Amino acid sequence: MELTYTNKVALVSGAGRGIGREIALELAKAGCTVICSSKNPASCGKVAEDIIANGGKAEAIPFDVSKPAEIKQACATILEKYDAVDILINNAGITKDNLLMRMSDEEWDDVIATNLSSAFYLTRNLIRAMMSQRWGRIINISSLSGQMGNVGQVNYSAAKAGMIGFTKAVAKEVASRNITVNAIAPGFIETDMTSVLPEAVTKAVLPLIPMKKMGKTSDIASTCMFLASDQAGYITGQIIGVNGGLYM
Repeated sequence: MELTYTNKVALVSGAGRGIGREIALELAKAGCTVICSSKNPASCGKVAEDIIANGGKAEAIPFDVSKPAEIKQACATILEKYDAVDILINNAGITKDNLLMRMSDEEWDDVIATNLSSAFYLTRNLIRAMMSQRWGRIINISSLSGQMGNVGQVNYSAAKAGMIGFTKAVAKEVASRNITVNAIAPGFIETDMTSVLPEAVTKAVLPLIPMKKMGKTSDIASTCMFLASDQAGYITGQIIGVNGGLYM
């Protein structure tokens, strides 16, 4: 079975690096027009340039996903050019780790705004056009931390757990309009974010993973590509774990 993505426009937040970059590249390879967004114009711009250089269709629209006004303006710009965003990938995320009793208001607020509230604002601004055309795919990148919790990550774990509840609720609201809403919960994936983990942490984690290895960004992108395809139309409200068996 060949997956299809007929004349689709996709928006990927946090497309400048890691998982978001991989998803953007794969969507472009499949023929989608990809809007690459990130806070850093250079990083999302480079991804869009790479896509175009390889014969794909893309443009970069940088904005800060922690700022609702910037999201609103960016979405208005996008909808003025494209009738609708068919595939929305809510991927943008940051970490500001600390133990609860030491965590500052800023560390809490910044992670919640970037990792959770951004999904709300992007979805709210783009959902009406999806509903009008009666087709859409929304894929939220959650985390194993949102399912299991993680020491030093009460902000990140809360945001990613909130994304799971958000996914299930929105899925029920828009199901009758042929829009699916799912989440992917990655485990330990080789990215810039995990590369800064102390070696002792990595060594402690690997024995706990039944597959005894960390995942790759391509593992997340492959799952995303299936959920975004025409063929995944009867899957909604689901949380897909891509974690090497660490959490079942």
